[in-house]
Amino acid sequence: MKTMTVTGAVTERKRGSGVKLVYDLLRDEILDLVLPPGSPIDEVQLAERFKMSRTPIREALVRLASEGLIVTLPNRSTMVSNLDFLNLSPFFDALMLMYRVTTQLAAQNHRPEDLDAIRAKQAEFAAAVKAQDALAMIATNAAFHSAIAEAGRNPYFNSLFSRLLDEGRRFLRLYYQSYDDRLPQQFVDEHEAMIAAILARDTVAAERLGKAHADQIVQQIQKLMIGDERLEIAL
Repeated sequence: MKTMTVTGAVTERKRGSGVKLVYDLLRDEILDLVLPPGSPIDEVQLAERFKMSRTPIREALVRLASEGLIVTLPNRSTMVSNLDFLNLSPFFDALMLMYRVTTQLAAQNHRPEDLDAIRAKQAEFAAAVKAQDALAMIATNAAFHSAIAEAGRNPYFNSLFSRLLDEGRRFLRLYYQSYDDRLPQQFVDEHEAMIAAILARDTVAAERLGKAHADQIVQQIQKLMIGDERLEIAL
């Protein structure tokens, strides 16, 4: 009886590890646009790719679907979710609010160890910018702002901001691609200014800098999505 229990536990742990492996890899590929919006998702091909049964594949896909990253169509085929351009405005509103409130709360509530974590994430971000590694820039930027949110000590804001940063990764990836994966030094400098305001416990400056930082990101993405070309017609 004990042998069966141990074996079952090992099997379950291996299966759970398989689900996480598939979920993590597919999620990163979707968010980083390796799997573009609208790409088909085939369980058989995934089972062959990961060398595992279709059960953990299905469980991983259920998790991705719950996050809105994949969808199942009426004909039961599965595909990567399209980017939701129609809801960009409310998304930007929520993102802007989180930049403002988390930076302000970090200035108000941070502890010394929080600044160590924020500075460490900023160093990783600056290194990614210098290396012109777009995927690392996106990941380290999210980690930097998540560390600021943690310093604000409001778990509800932390959770929402993390979700928004995740959902925005595909838009940021498109933006970086439009600039040949080179990010202006301005982003690094703005992060440094935010750290200085947090250190000084200047809640007014922290909120203002968070808003300005979000503003220019939103404007750049909007320009990319809409474009700035006009048709000139001689009359």
